[in-house]
Amino acid sequence: MILNQKVSQIFHDMAVLLELLGENPFKVRAYERAAMHIESMPESLEDYLLQGRLRQIPGIGKDLSEKIEQIYKTGTCAQYEELKSKLPSGLIDMLNVQGLGPKKIRILYDKLHIDSLDKLEKAAREGRLQTLAGFGVKTEENILKAIRFLRSSADRIPLGKALPIALDIKNFVTEIDSVRRVDIAGSIRRFKETVHDIDMLVISDKPGEVMDGFISYRDVDRVIACGGKKSSVVVAGLQVDLRVFDEENYGAALMYFTGSKQHNIRLRQLCLEKGWKLNEYGLYKANRRLAGKSEEEIYHRLSMDWIPPELREDQGEVELSLEHRLPSLVESTDIKGDLHMHSTYSDGASSIEELVIKAISLGYSYIAITDHSFTLSVANAMTRDKFFSIYEEVKRLREKYRGFEILVGMEVDIFGDGELDCHKDILDMLDVVVIAIHSRFQMSKKQMTKRIVKAMSHPRANVLAHPTGRLLGVRDSYEVDIEELLNAARNYQVALELNASPLRLDITSDVCRRAKELGAKVCINTDSHSIDQMDNMYLGVGTARRGWLEKDDVLNTMDIASLKRFLAKNG
Repeated sequence: MILNQKVSQIFHDMAVLLELLGENPFKVRAYERAAMHIESMPESLEDYLLQGRLRQIPGIGKDLSEKIEQIYKTGTCAQYEELKSKLPSGLIDMLNVQGLGPKKIRILYDKLHIDSLDKLEKAAREGRLQTLAGFGVKTEENILKAIRFLRSSADRIPLGKALPIALDIKNFVTEIDSVRRVDIAGSIRRFKETVHDIDMLVISDKPGEVMDGFISYRDVDRVIACGGKKSSVVVAGLQVDLRVFDEENYGAALMYFTGSKQHNIRLRQLCLEKGWKLNEYGLYKANRRLAGKSEEEIYHRLSMDWIPPELREDQGEVELSLEHRLPSLVESTDIKGDLHMHSTYSDGASSIEELVIKAISLGYSYIAITDHSFTLSVANAMTRDKFFSIYEEVKRLREKYRGFEILVGMEVDIFGDGELDCHKDILDMLDVVVIAIHSRFQMSKKQMTKRIVKAMSHPRANVLAHPTGRLLGVRDSYEVDIEELLNAARNYQVALELNASPLRLDITSDVCRRAKELGAKVCINTDSHSIDQMDNMYLGVGTARRGWLEKDDVLNTMDIASLKRFLAKNG
């Protein structure tokens, strides 16, 4: 999966460089779409390449497939290096600053010779940006805020990027002959939205063989240390620590290295009250080991139920476990459908029928096609002709795929005043209305909250997409009163989306838990723009579990009849 991330990053950078150089916008868009699809693919790009199937990937033609082969063989491609030579590399970093697009960055470069984040920050602090047309005091404040956010998140990687790397390494280590079991531990196992490193544990009676195999992993950039039972390497900028334990203490080790620190401290406090000791090697009374082979064994010995890793944050889970009252968390198998996805009618790469076939293969009962509404031109916005084409195509597909429900929906933009970007006659024809913010992110907290709540109050609104607008590691949330949104969701029967895109995971697990407390529904959607992205549902489910959500808290665990009643606001 490392190749996926390398190619998607290079294609993304090429799109930026081409736009900064004023190249053909269609070429820019081609690289952007290819980067997006490759980044979210659940399969390894290397497998596609070796099997000669690269051109089966949406958006990958002859030219891009040749570039992927170059990157696979050399780590880069000739055109990328040529583009980089024409502009300072720092301009790409500046594009990560919220509110700065290629046109503004080009102005900053041409007028003030700003070509790095450091120079941009210095110029903003000195008030020099105000001398340029289109830049003002508020712009400078927002740029400084965005730079602070980027720097604060620089040493953390989104879960959606780290987990595929961890899974690929796990699969590699599993193939080592002497390995009997491998587990991913740490914050990844707890499904934390961003991670600092990767922790892995192994059962083996030949640790030396495991260490030699581990450090030979094809994508290791650097070996930090290689010891008898622990080794550390760097892969794709992440430190990966692998430890080998015996079977008898493996459960204790898995519990310890899964964490969190606060959860482990709470467990050790319980043990101390009994005169026991708990560490990574087991649960002990004096020098006698009481448990350690499995996590379940340790929890049972403490008169507790096993606690799902996603809950291990010392937020009340220990007390509920002692009382045998832990929630029955939502499972991926509970999901009946996906209510937010885009087809080729807007900015998606897959046809409606391809999305239907993929959904059926996932065991779903329904999906909603929710292409972008009328004014979002950057996403190949809707027209009346396109809408009626979608409507007729869905009618035809319903006949072809009987027993599977295809809902006609739309992702409707919320204007600055809270009105919806859709005419009443079309709104009335929709089975599901997903509302979303795509502009004017810099409104005050009060204004943004009023804007969104007004849109939620519309009688046709069903789901609020990516409610805070954040992009992990790239863009912070816009300012909004989440408590008011949750109350509006409950009062107006509008579900808050948990967007399972690896770059969003919006809403957070904390908001999920508060939604549960207030009785507001959460809808886990993938916001897919290709069939491959539909496999990201597990990221949303993991976040929902971390937010203590149960099956009944999640809208798209409903059967189709119950879902339709909710959407019609009749139940």
